Amino acid sequence: MHPGARAAAVAVLLAALVTLVLAADRLFPGLTSRQPARELDRAAREILEELVAINTVEPRGSTEAALAMAARFRAAGFPDEDIHLVGPLPHKQNLVVRLRGTRPELKPLLLLAHLDVVEARREDWSTDPFTLAEKDGYLYGRGTTDMKDMAACWVVTLLDMKRRGIRPQRDVVLALTADEEGGSANGVEWLVKTRRDLIEAAFCLTEGGGGQIHDGRYTVYTLQAAEKVYLTFRLEATDPGGHSALPRRGNPIVRLAAALGRLDSLQFPARLNEVTRSFFARMADVEGGSIGLDMRRLAEAPLPGAGGSSPPSTLLLRSTLPADAADAERRLSRQPYFNALLRTTCTATRIEGGHAENALPQRAIAWVNCRLLPDDSPDEVERALVEAIRDANVKVTRVGDPSQGPAAPLVPEVVQAVEDAVAEMWPHVIVVPTMLTGATDGRILRRAGIPPSGLGAFEDISDSRAHGRDERIGIRQFREERALLAAIVTRLSGAPSR
Repeated sequence: MHPGARAAAVAVLLAALVTLVLAADRLFPGLTSRQPARELDRAAREILEELVAINTVEPRGSTEAALAMAARFRAAGFPDEDIHLVGPLPHKQNLVVRLRGTRPELKPLLLLAHLDVVEARREDWSTDPFTLAEKDGYLYGRGTTDMKDMAACWVVTLLDMKRRGIRPQRDVVLALTADEEGGSANGVEWLVKTRRDLIEAAFCLTEGGGGQIHDGRYTVYTLQAAEKVYLTFRLEATDPGGHSALPRRGNPIVRLAAALGRLDSLQFPARLNEVTRSFFARMADVEGGSIGLDMRRLAEAPLPGAGGSSPPSTLLLRSTLPADAADAERRLSRQPYFNALLRTTCTATRIEGGHAENALPQRAIAWVNCRLLPDDSPDEVERALVEAIRDANVKVTRVGDPSQGPAAPLVPEVVQAVEDAVAEMWPHVIVVPTMLTGATDGRILRRAGIPPSGLGAFEDISDSRAHGRDERIGIRQFREERALLAAIVTRLSGAPSR
């Protein structure tokens, strides 16, 4: 064959090959980049395995885990001036890493994950909680869902961007912090007060949301935009005591038990904010049927405080609703999750009393944990408890100060990025803003003017194991979480897509 003809034939073959590759990528999204994705999945799993193996319960602290991640960033070529190990205590250091963008005038994107975990005892688990174990399609280990999984995803995302030389428009800042689960050295609180320059950002991505799996189906992806406020009260009844052979009516145990019984009947009025109103409105179509109809009626009804402010003594009054919305609210409130979204809740969580089997008790104590709607008044909640107990001999004392964070408006840019990324991976899944009934460090950032948005992996809503025995994450769901979070970071940071 003539050399010119041979060259022309090769060119035609190459063009055909390129056409086939492009067609395959359109027909089978991700096929041409499957190998890099697999490498990133392996890297994320390796990092998760390392993090789970480092016991970061209180009071051991998070410094060892922070050092391990810092070593990875140094090995990847991050300069020392962009790697900060800071904190108030030697064993509770926070790691802050910055990937520089091309437009320093833009405020950064903050990625947040805490490194500490709650206690886990080997005798309670079917596997060693501090060794990542694969079983039945899941990865088991303390922190696999709260929240070393997200920490591993953030780390591998930044390392991958650095490896490929990707320069986002915004700086991307990663903060891996201490003491979110409890303790005296909360990392986000310390950073806000002491080194805010390290974490100043336009917005933050962190925990608190994620996908819901119903009967094996992916249904909705919740975007956490608000959270309730954690507040505990101590109830105490005392008495001189005496011999159990000479009982008297109303000893401290009996008095406290009666007070807790009355408290159990207390129900705060239903109230909506921007986030929960949007949640019920969007979930109405997802749920359908009678539940969906109740959600729609409630979302469209005027509720006390719906505009974001609480009139005096709102917490001591019953809601005034149209009849159909009142019926809808009562039916929805039968489900604990919907009830928790609608109102402030208080429940007894611990009790102790007496000092001897053959003696009248001199003291009985109970702890009542409340989860307040973001703009509810702690003072009014306390007054409502006192009024419900109706016993001046039971002393009610607030334990600590509530760490409140308002239900901040949704950030349109974040909502759009999440909706686009979710739609690309799961076209049938809708994004639903939600209020977390628990608590995260996001409330601290909200108070500081850095709006956080909560993300997460898909999880079976009937089998959530965070803080419990045999905590686990689906292997498939962990891979999807890594890919989804990377896609959202790409969109929000202005980084070039693959």
